[in-house]
Amino acid sequence: MTEESIPDVATRLKTGFCDGWRTSLKLIKWVVPIFLVVDLLKQTPVLDRMGAVFAPLMTTFGLPGETAFAFVAAFTLNLYAAIAILVPLELTSWQITQCGLMMGIAHNLLVEGGVLSSTGARGGLLTLCRLFMAAGCGWLMYLVRVLSA
Repeated sequence: MTEESIPDVATRLKTGFCDGWRTSLKLIKWVVPIFLVVDLLKQTPVLDRMGAVFAPLMTTFGLPGETAFAFVAAFTLNLYAAIAILVPLELTSWQITQCGLMMGIAHNLLVEGGVLSSTGARGGLLTLCRLFMAAGCGWLMYLVRVLSA
């Protein structure tokens, strides 16, 4: 058995910096355009009108209707896209925490459901469980907030 040689510090730093830069660029490609689109839509009545459609559902969790778009991004894309949508909405710290809780439970559902299915697990069922768990936890958190106020 041969031992793997550990690269020197300079090589590790260079590799880490290059990998970090590539990852940052990938995230920037998603986050900046989504942030700009949402910020621009916020200046028009479009976001308010679309938010009004989702308001009845989102108020169940103590959130404004516009946050529905962040949930769609979190469920289908990733948390970074959801964050890019949430930032220009100017939510309270409680609302950000509520979104973080729910999105932390159910995010990137398409990819992770596919990965689960490829391992032999019931990906569709587990994805549905994650959605129900996120909704249940979000509703309970809102309930606790309402009862403690």
